[in-house]
Amino acid sequence: MTTYTHTAEADIPADTLFEFLADPTNLPRYFPQMTAAEPEGGEQVHVEAEVHGHHVESEAWVRPDAGRRSLEWGAEGPDDYHGELQVEEVTPGRSRITVSLHSVREASGDEVQRGLEETVAVLTQTAAADDRRQG
Repeated sequence: MTTYTHTAEADIPADTLFEFLADPTNLPRYFPQMTAAEPEGGEQVHVEAEVHGHHVESEAWVRPDAGRRSLEWGAEGPDDYHGELQVEEVTPGRSRITVSLHSVREASGDEVQRGLEETVAVLTQTAAADDRRQG
C-alpha cells in the first residue's frame, strides 16, 4: 500500500473548514474530476467522476468526527482507495489541514502527490471564499 500525505495552512477558522469538508456535497467543488456527490444516508455517498476520459460511478463512504475535526473516507474498488484528514486550529482564524491518501495502486512519478497538493490548495481557497461571502 502506498501513502501520500500533505499538510497546509489556511486563513479560515478550523471549525468552518471542517464543516465545509464534512459536507460530501462540496466534493465536486474541490475535486476537479468529480462531477457529483450525493449522500445516500448514513455514511454512504454516491459519487460520479470523469477519470482519464471515462465516466465512473461508485459508492463511497465518509465518516466525519466533529469532536476531533477528523474525517475518513474511501471507495470500494481495485485500488482500495481511502484516506483521512485532520483539521487543527493554528491561531484564531487560521487552520492547518493534514490529508493522507492510501491506495494499493502505485502511481508513476509524483502525479498523486501533486494532485493531492493541488486539491488541498483548491479546497482551502474554496472554503475560505465561502466563509468570506457568508461572513
